[in-house]
This record gives sequence, structure tokens and C-alpha cells, in this order.
Amino acid sequence: MSHQTEGPILQQIHDLVAEEKHLRSTHAGVGLNNAERLRLDGIERQLDQCWGLLRQRRADDEFGT
Repeated sequence: MSHQTEGPILQQIHDLVAEEKHLRSTHAGVGLNNAERLRLDGIERQLDQCWGLLRQRRADDEFGT
């Protein structure tokens, strides 16, 4: 996988991780409200999808599929 095709996925992962860290750190000891918990759940799902896509593209490149 070239850096050009991998770059946008990695940037999205970076952005999502930053948002996740921000949510968790600003509410440490206080807890998240319902909207924030829903957003965190969405972030976690998006991260799983991004990592899955990245792994799939790397495997495709490695095995030539």
C-alpha cells in the first residue's frame, strides 16, 4: 500500500484517537453524559472500521489480491 492510499486512513485514525482522548480526559472522574457516551461509542466503531480497512488493504498489497 502506498503512502498516498494509506495516508487518509491513518489521518482519520489519528483524528478519531485525538477526539477519543479529549472526551476521556476532559471527563475523567466526572463521567460522560448520554450524548458523549454515544459519541464515544461511535468513535470506537469508526476506529474499528478504519483499522479493519487498513489491515485489509495491507493484506491485499502483501498477497496481491
